[in-house]
Amino acid sequence: MSVVGQDRKSGSGCYLRWLLFLSLLFLGLVAAVCLGLNLIFLVAYLVCACHCRRDDAVQTKQHHSCCITWTAVVAGLICCAAVGVGFYGNSETNDGAYQLMYSLDDANHTFSGIDALVSGTTQKMKVDLEQHLARLSEIFAARGDYLQTLKFIQQMAGSVVVQLSGLPVWREVTMELTKLSDQTGYVEYYRWLSYLLLFILDLVICLIACLGLAKRSKCLLASMLCCGALSLLLSWASLAADGSAAVATSDFCVAPDTFILNVTEGQISTEVTRYYLYCSQSGSSPFQQTLTTFQRALTTMQIQVAGLLQFAVPLFSTAEEDLLAIQLLLNSSESSLHQLTAMVDCRGLHKDYLDALAGICYDGLQGLLYLGLFSFLAALAFSTMICAGPRAWKHFTTRNRDYDDIDDDDPFNPQAWRMAAHSPPRGQLHSFCSYSSGLGSQTSLQPPAQTISNAPVSEYMNQAMLFGRNPRYENVPLIGRASPPPTYSPSMRATYLSVADEHLRHYGNQFPA
Repeated sequence: MSVVGQDRKSGSGCYLRWLLFLSLLFLGLVAAVCLGLNLIFLVAYLVCACHCRRDDAVQTKQHHSCCITWTAVVAGLICCAAVGVGFYGNSETNDGAYQLMYSLDDANHTFSGIDALVSGTTQKMKVDLEQHLARLSEIFAARGDYLQTLKFIQQMAGSVVVQLSGLPVWREVTMELTKLSDQTGYVEYYRWLSYLLLFILDLVICLIACLGLAKRSKCLLASMLCCGALSLLLSWASLAADGSAAVATSDFCVAPDTFILNVTEGQISTEVTRYYLYCSQSGSSPFQQTLTTFQRALTTMQIQVAGLLQFAVPLFSTAEEDLLAIQLLLNSSESSLHQLTAMVDCRGLHKDYLDALAGICYDGLQGLLYLGLFSFLAALAFSTMICAGPRAWKHFTTRNRDYDDIDDDDPFNPQAWRMAAHSPPRGQLHSFCSYSSGLGSQTSLQPPAQTISNAPVSEYMNQAMLFGRNPRYENVPLIGRASPPPTYSPSMRATYLSVADEHLRHYGNQFPA
């Protein structure tokens, strides 16, 4: 019946592990499906955005520019909020993992101490005490009553060894706990570092997006789109990992006692495991009988040794050294008994168990949930950025095209300024600075003939140079005005041409060709 019960328990344990594996696999598939749907949506949106018609209306352009700006701002804020949540979740998960490691190390130290005390006491009773009893047997060979006392002490020591051998050996448990603690520290270090690098990557992408929009740089915008797509994949992958870890952790936290009982079933007795898991004050310790027998045997041996010191030493002075050594050994064994009683008490190990559960089920699980929220918000933010990227690209292209479509005869065309700076003037202009210097006469002045043409820009340049000015187009519209208008109409241009004609006639009458 016991074999059948063990088979059922092992079968149920395998079934539960299989269900847990299937649930984690299902969560991974759900995350993969969500990633696929997200990519399909992004591809469809990008295709629609690339094939939609361009609206040349000014209000529509301004509306698109405002929409792109606010979309980028919202995506950046969501990304920053996600990184903040991720930092908090990463810190909480790290605290929970290290609290678990500290609890495991503390419990490991307790178990190692129990094994050390048991092995040390057994060594004293089986080896050291036997040596002293053998020498005393040679000394007390002529006294049968003393030999009987030594035999009784040897029987008590044997009973102590038998009782100590009934205590559980924690060597395998200690090795498992050490391995678990090392693996937890290794995985947690690289997990924490990976998420830290992911946070930095997200912030750098946000910075690149802001610089690209501010400088209207297509290179930065393309870099943002590529890095955003990579971060989107990493966000969904981290969401799948966080969700699976959170489900596994919550499954453990629902019934941690049952899980530990199933794991330690073949190594430690169920009574001992329950004693440390529940630590009920009303329940009795499974080590109470062993420790009581140990204490009684030590007390009996100490009484027998004290009697031999009192009655046998006056007759056999050579036995005093061995008897004092046995007495010292029994006193150290009693001290070890008190330490062992304190170590096997359930309160210390139960506290370590509760601390480990708090680290896993509170800090660790809460941190995983916050990291899952970070992954979702980051995926949302980068999806928004990727959607806004083509709009911004088209907006940059449209602005450049409209900028190149300005009329070359436009006095406010900055492109004409750049062309004039690299091209010579149309006519050879003479300086008229001597007109007011008195070094010549008015008749010696031969100003160039001014011909009225349809190129007002050239006329304005000539007029500007006549008055000692630099041929800069932006100074031309200042005739009669304080500043150039932002835009101009055909009527305003006609006004500027008429003003130029009046100046030409005025100076043409003063300086005839």
